[in-house]
Amino acid sequence: MSQVELSTNTLTVKKENGIAEIHLHVNKTNAYDLEFYKELNAAIDDIRFDQDIKVAVLMSDMPKFFSAGANINFLKAAEPRFKTQFCLFCNETLDKIARSPQVWIACLEGHTVGGGLEMALACDLRFMGDQAGRIGLPEVSLGVLAGTGGTQRLARQVGHSKALDLNITGETLTPQEALQIKLVDRVYPQEETREKTLAYARKIAESATYAISNIKLSIMNGKEMPLNAAIRYEGELQNLLFRSQDAKEGLSAFIEKRPPQWTGQ
Repeated sequence: MSQVELSTNTLTVKKENGIAEIHLHVNKTNAYDLEFYKELNAAIDDIRFDQDIKVAVLMSDMPKFFSAGANINFLKAAEPRFKTQFCLFCNETLDKIARSPQVWIACLEGHTVGGGLEMALACDLRFMGDQAGRIGLPEVSLGVLAGTGGTQRLARQVGHSKALDLNITGETLTPQEALQIKLVDRVYPQEETREKTLAYARKIAESATYAISNIKLSIMNGKEMPLNAAIRYEGELQNLLFRSQDAKEGLSAFIEKRPPQWTGQ
């Protein structure tokens, strides 16, 4: 049985066998405010420092929504400077996911729009149910842009022209359309989405996690560097892996034709 490590008004974190599940339960649409992001930030920090956790899965306990994004009434009541600082805090929180050694997966079983998609875009992988609803960034309909990474992460994910198209029209997509443009990585039968996402997470958690962690950091950090600098960064990480117990075990297991016994070290 999963062990509940953290439970707040807006989310619950469960940990078991190297996997952390972050369950969102803000309200029926998971429309969030500053309280939620403070609690999400604390959950991310806790997971990052937990050496036993190798994979984190972000999911919703609400039946129809992953998240509808920021609570519009909350934003309307706030003055401009507060809204600017709120967006900054959200961006700083989500950026921790990309810098974390764990692999983060967004499990999308319901509508994923606005800031909900921006949370999912901050994750390393996005798996969606085939009947999960719509996905997109409709902020332009409110006279603003997708300001917690939506314009930037979406452009890096699907290409600049497609990102521009989706941002300026506010068009939302079906799961199948999202898969075609590589906005999501996999689409599963709706009732199997969570099960298959967690099965993927278990496979990663039982693999060569020290190598996987460095592969993630090489890709996520390297994409922001010039190619020659990124190649050198890749080499530095490879040098660490060459010295690891898992690398010695992997090579020995291959030669001896047996399954490797990974330790994550």
